[in-house]
Amino acid sequence: MTTAKDMGWDIISSDQDRHRFEATARTSVFYFADDVVIVVSPEADGSRVDMRSVSRVGRSDQGVNAARIRAFQQEFGA
Repeated sequence: MTTAKDMGWDIISSDQDRHRFEATARTSVFYFADDVVIVVSPEADGSRVDMRSVSRVGRSDQGVNAARIRAFQQEFGA
């Protein structure tokens, strides 16, 4: 969750037992709220991080959600 907080996301809920949290991220231009969910699952050789980011409004996000996921992956792995 530290990475998400550092990226300016608002943590909405977290479940440490399930290694899961939900957050709201806002777009830089119009400050639209987007929903983000991250789940960390233990694996034999480490962990798997599953993430989704979805816009609340509009038909197209112009690649914002995919870019957000890539940015999180880069920051989280650094």
